[in-house]
Amino acid sequence: MSVSDQSGEAGRAGTFSLKRLLPVIVLVTGFLAFFGFGLDRYLSFQTLKDNRDLLLQWRDENYLVAALSFTGLYAVLSGFSVPVGLWMTLAGGFMFGTVAGGFLSLFGASAGATAVFLAARFAFGDVLRARAGASIAKMEAGFRENQLSYMLILRLVPLFPFWLVNLVPAFLNVSTRVYIFGTLFGMIPGALVYASVGNGLASVFESGAEPDLGIIFSPEILIPICGLAVLALIPVLYKKFSKSNI
Repeated sequence: MSVSDQSGEAGRAGTFSLKRLLPVIVLVTGFLAFFGFGLDRYLSFQTLKDNRDLLLQWRDENYLVAALSFTGLYAVLSGFSVPVGLWMTLAGGFMFGTVAGGFLSLFGASAGATAVFLAARFAFGDVLRARAGASIAKMEAGFRENQLSYMLILRLVPLFPFWLVNLVPAFLNVSTRVYIFGTLFGMIPGALVYASVGNGLASVFESGAEPDLGIIFSPEILIPICGLAVLALIPVLYKKFSKSNI
C-alpha cells in the first residue's frame, strides 16, 4: 500500500459521516423522546403500587410474553441510555422474583449496553483514535492487556455511571466478546441485590414504607462485591509484578 493510500485511509478514519453517526442519532433520539413525552414520571414506587394487580395478573396469564416483553423493554431503554436501570430491576424482582427477575434484568441491561457500545465504537472509535494519537493509544494498550479484569471491575464497583461504562470501552478498542462477557458477569451481584429488593416490594407496600435503595452500599453487600473486584484485579497485579521482576 502506498503512502498516499495510507494517508487517505487515516483521513477517512478521522472524519465523521452520517452513516457512522446514524446509530448514535437513533439512540439519542430515543433518549430525548423518553423525556420529551414525559415517560420519566412513571419511574416511581407509586407507579408499581398502583399497577401491582394488573402487572401480576398479566404475568400469571402470559408468563413467557411478559418475561420477553420486560427484557426487550429493558434492552431498548438501556440502549437509549435512559436512567431506568434501578426501576426496571426493581420491577423485574417485583414481577418475577429475585432470581428470574434479576437475570431477566441482567440480559436486558446487557443487550442495551452492548448496543450503546457498538454504536459508539462504530461512530467515534476510529475517529477519536486517529485524532487523539499517542494518548489514546497508550491507554488502549494498557487496557488491552487486561480487558476482562478491567471490565469486571468497572461493572462490579457501583461507583461508575452505567452509561459511562458503556462508552469508555468502545473508545479503548475492547473486543465485543470481552465486553459482553464482562458486562454479564460483572452486573450479576447488583442485579440480584436490587431484584431481591423488588421481590419484597409487596410487603413493603402493605406496610406503607419505602425500600432502602442504598442497600448495595451496606457493608454486608458492598464488602463481598469489593472482594470480587479485588479478585478481578489479581491478573493485572500479577502481570505488573512479573514484569517488574524480569
